[in-house]
Amino acid sequence: MSRLGPHRPSNLEQRIDRLESLAAIRQLAFRYALCLDSRDMDALVDLFPADVRVGRSESGRAALRRWFTKTMSAMRTSVHLIGNHIIDFDDADHARGIVYCRDELERPEQGLWQVGVLQYWDRYVRIEGEWYFERRKFHRFYIVDALTRPRAGAGLEENPLTTIQLPEAFPSWGEFWRQVGEDS
Repeated sequence: MSRLGPHRPSNLEQRIDRLESLAAIRQLAFRYALCLDSRDMDALVDLFPADVRVGRSESGRAALRRWFTKTMSAMRTSVHLIGNHIIDFDDADHARGIVYCRDELERPEQGLWQVGVLQYWDRYVRIEGEWYFERRKFHRFYIVDALTRPRAGAGLEENPLTTIQLPEAFPSWGEFWRQVGEDS
């Protein structure tokens, strides 16, 4: 397996396709951040397939637009800065990725300007030549007021969108500490 996942292009055309796919997938992450920060919900939902699953019981871009509108109206200003982006290809039309993000959220009604760090754990799919987010899930390291010193898990108890806290969400994290404990 290569560092870019199990899919191995076998000729020049497939290698060029992979390079173009890498660029297109990276653009998804950048465009997602811009759409969030500019509150362009129409462009945002177009980054997902038309039949995108939304929660457990809904699907489609209209449902996703409603969800994002509700979520993004909970804050005034947001700034999403995209960092490291790792992409692994399962085949020519399916990939997985992890994207680091530093976000800032203005919540004037609470007198807060929050700063946080998170990761998006993504699945990408190419449909009719276009790359989309098939699924996007985020895990947060922390979120705190800009004047507060961050600590692991800071501010997460108030965030209903959080799943497993980072860095514990990585299977390798627990295994590392188990091995360290065995070796000491």
